[in-house]
Amino acid sequence: MLQLHHSLPTARHHSCYSRVWVSRAAIAISLLLVTSPSLAQTQSSNCGPLENGYGPYDHRTDKDKLPIVLVAHFTPEVEALVRGNTTTQPGGDIDYTLRAIPNNPRALVAMMRLGQKENTDKPSGSRYTVECWFDRAIRFRPDDQVVRMLYSTFLANNARKPEAVQQLEIVLKFTQDNPFTHYNVGLVYFDLGEYGNALTQAHKAIDLGFTRPELREKLLAAGKWEEPRAKPESAAVEPTGSASAPQRP
Repeated sequence: MLQLHHSLPTARHHSCYSRVWVSRAAIAISLLLVTSPSLAQTQSSNCGPLENGYGPYDHRTDKDKLPIVLVAHFTPEVEALVRGNTTTQPGGDIDYTLRAIPNNPRALVAMMRLGQKENTDKPSGSRYTVECWFDRAIRFRPDDQVVRMLYSTFLANNARKPEAVQQLEIVLKFTQDNPFTHYNVGLVYFDLGEYGNALTQAHKAIDLGFTRPELREKLLAAGKWEEPRAKPESAAVEPTGSASAPQRP
């Protein structure tokens, strides 16, 4: 699966976030974004309000509010889809976790995996479809790049590549000079078969000092790697006119 670096901690008790990022995911993946109009209009009305009895809280900033939810509802067994903790099925506890912390990336991955495991859009114990949880997370925090990259993976795994690419374009529009994001977007592009875009992001990450080899190795194995072009050395500029130092006789 796609290993997004320095963003998502590794989950215990299951080998990886499954074959989708779950097609290779565990992402890491900083913006002022606008939700895709089509998604906002077609999904939001069916995906419920964000208000919740507890929260909602941002998993990136509300650190003191999260343990009470995670300890009770998002245990390692729940995350690994082994069993529920406060409900009979893990879906019920993941549902509560995402209502309280809509942009929790590991809970989003777990809900994706549960949908795949059960081969359904609406996993057992979940009041919403898997896609609705992404709709809610993006409405809650449009600037969360990890959420958008996970959503891109979800879309790709549902044969919706143009929408998946659109999410990555939104991320890149606001990424600026974050090498981790460029690198991780490159990994997602690679999984989408967008090798040219993956190469571009690999070069940008390298230029910004991020030298992890996995993306380069993937592109090499696919026969798509090219070394970055050397930057031209800036030529020295001779002072001219009135700016020149006076010449001694």
